[in-house]
Amino acid sequence: MSNLVVVESPAKANTIAKFLGKDFTVVSSYGHIRDLSPKAFGIDVANGFNPDYVVPEDKKNLVKDLKNATKKASSVWLATDEDREGEAIAWHLCAVLGLDPQKTKRIVFHEITKNAILEAVKKPRYIDQNLVNAQQARRILDRIVGYELSPILWKKVKPALSAGRVQSVALRLLVEREREIIAFTSTSSFRITGQYKSAHKNSAEFTAELNERITDKDEARNFLNLCSTATFTVGDIKTKPAKRFPAPPFTTSTLQQEASRKLGFSVAQTMSVAQKLYEAGKISYMRTDSVNLSATVLNASKEIITSLYGAKYSHTRQYTTKSKGAQEAHEAIRPTYMDQSSVNGTNAEKRLYELIWKRTVASQMKEAEIEKTTATVTVSGSPRQLIASGEVILFDGFLKVYAESTDDDSDENQKNMLPQLTAGESLAMLQMFAVERFTHYPPRYTEASLVRKLEELGIGRPSTYAPTISTVLNRGYAVKEDRPGTDRNFIQLTLVNQKVTEEIKSETTGNEKSKLFPTDIGMIVTDFLMNNFDDIIDYNFTASVEKTFDEIAEGQMEWTKMLSTFYKPFHKKVEDSLKNSERSRGRRELGIDPATGRPVTVLIGRFGPMVQLGDNTKDEKLQFASLLKHQYLETITLEEALELFKLPRKLGQFEGHEVTTGIGRFGPFINHKGKYYSIRKTEGEPFTITFDQAIAIIIERRELEKNKLIAEFAEKPGLKVLNGRYGPYISYEKENYKIPRAVAPESLTLDECLRIIESSGKNNHNRQSKSSSRPVNKKITRSKSKSAKKASGSKQVKSASVKKKPASVRAKKKTKK
Repeated sequence: MSNLVVVESPAKANTIAKFLGKDFTVVSSYGHIRDLSPKAFGIDVANGFNPDYVVPEDKKNLVKDLKNATKKASSVWLATDEDREGEAIAWHLCAVLGLDPQKTKRIVFHEITKNAILEAVKKPRYIDQNLVNAQQARRILDRIVGYELSPILWKKVKPALSAGRVQSVALRLLVEREREIIAFTSTSSFRITGQYKSAHKNSAEFTAELNERITDKDEARNFLNLCSTATFTVGDIKTKPAKRFPAPPFTTSTLQQEASRKLGFSVAQTMSVAQKLYEAGKISYMRTDSVNLSATVLNASKEIITSLYGAKYSHTRQYTTKSKGAQEAHEAIRPTYMDQSSVNGTNAEKRLYELIWKRTVASQMKEAEIEKTTATVTVSGSPRQLIASGEVILFDGFLKVYAESTDDDSDENQKNMLPQLTAGESLAMLQMFAVERFTHYPPRYTEASLVRKLEELGIGRPSTYAPTISTVLNRGYAVKEDRPGTDRNFIQLTLVNQKVTEEIKSETTGNEKSKLFPTDIGMIVTDFLMNNFDDIIDYNFTASVEKTFDEIAEGQMEWTKMLSTFYKPFHKKVEDSLKNSERSRGRRELGIDPATGRPVTVLIGRFGPMVQLGDNTKDEKLQFASLLKHQYLETITLEEALELFKLPRKLGQFEGHEVTTGIGRFGPFINHKGKYYSIRKTEGEPFTITFDQAIAIIIERRELEKNKLIAEFAEKPGLKVLNGRYGPYISYEKENYKIPRAVAPESLTLDECLRIIESSGKNNHNRQSKSSSRPVNKKITRSKSKSAKKASGSKQVKSASVKKKPASVRAKKKTKK
């Protein structure tokens, strides 16, 4: 072959291959070709932070194939992504394949189209070592922080924890917001509104609101009583024109936010779908800080808008990137072919592409012209006034295509229109309300709002947002879930026909959907890091590090000098912290149990948050109970803690055996005849679930178990053929094995099952099917005594022991990102 082109992914290779002639062969490196050693620190600090890069075992055959292809090629082209990470991958490819970085052709492009690829081939460059060094500095700094902090967390808090330069800052944001919510005290006031009608014939009703909130119910009632005999008049009427401008084209973070709000996508899902669209040549590069659009796209957008909506809707705009030192300041995320308003693909790909197309087109459309009207309503005998406001859209402009963060609704613009009013005219009051309203705590973060906050603080870059949030969730430092609201009563005063009535109404408040909640362990880790490494998770420090990476990328700073400046004071703090023997377990004394006189304490145990009854220093049997999912170490009360010790709770006899409920390592459960059935959060709690509800759960779970079992063998009681989440598999001795596609699971004999197990080997187990046989609740709480086992009523499952070696020794054997 004459030309070999290397890219990261097979999908990207397939797309590019369509645009290059027969003289080019396009192959994939399948992502990173090498990285820091996963089994050791991987950095020689004494010798200028020299990294120890290794090729993963699963990439060695691929490297051999790439080397052979390289030898046969007269010219090698590296076409990895255009950002720093892509530049680093190209540099690693040179090192592994024995290519000279200063002679090997490097091509970059912002979109995978024929023109873009051919233009890139005409203008090759060489590896930009400054970009590589910026990426190396980030990777090495993150390894240093994770590698040195994580063992401290194992020793001071709990085994198997980790810390990270960006993930710990993101977690701090969640914890601080949660504590704002915990400390928040709600206050109430009365919102007064009235419905009025003009004397004009066929005039529509409209609503006006008092321009202040009244905190006292009697005062609100007195005002309504006054209004019962008052006359109402239109006061000032102010009308002023306004304009609403379109949002700029998508950057990585704004795409993640809008996809979350409009499509319900997680940040990781958005990036995964966008990656597929990019590699298929449908959108431009999806990791960017820039809102810039090329002249070609601007011209194409103008043609599309003019043809679809008319020339009056077109308004060419060139946006500029506000963030200083934007890493990928090339172009915004936009369709590669503007004349394609939709594409083929999965439903997720279609929806995300449509969102990108609409946003891009709308950014090049005329602003919406609005007329805002405000009218005051005076009340005879009172200095107070009510305000009626509305707006009319005179020209919809970009709103014809796209409205940011709202559902497009053609009737929305008419909902707030006011009828024709004249200053001084009398109004007929139809009814008035004084409704008690409560102040609300600050909103918890969603994935989208967390990304927005990180971006505002200058923390992270487009490529880091998704993995940062995934790491925080995967480590168990936070959970993403829906939580039901609570019922709350409120007072409503109603004035109709000159009579004021009062009624108590009920509403549900505090309903949370897809919000991020920090866990107890997440809060304790944050507290520990704030107390011992406050500078590492300081917002300004983390943002300044990003600016330093930008300086390295621009060749203004030596990357090893930056690492040296950071490492010396950081390493000293690590050593000082290791010398301190104090542990951080979130321990909090709740009070004394009135029944036994023993102290009640909450703390983090080896496997999670729990309540302890008894004193560690006395020779007595301690009792333990796991906290419920929604309970926090910081907020649980003595009364709530004592309730946990009332489990297991007896419900009655079923099939001659007692039915009990309790909380175990995997959450709330029902126990019957020695079998445990998890109680899902939608099914109730062990304290309140009824006997009939429990029986229904048992019967349902039995039916599911029955359908799950395909075959079992009396000669091997532990061997089963099961239906799993990802298809049939064999389960034997706590391991799961994939069944070949050509084999019918129902016809498997014991000998055939054993042969599949033998041929699979321990390294080829089908891990994906394990999830089907694993309990739903992964939280594990381990009791410290036999009495604790009785309290929880659950089976005690042993976990892997942790050898008590010094942290410095353990650190050499285990690396935490």
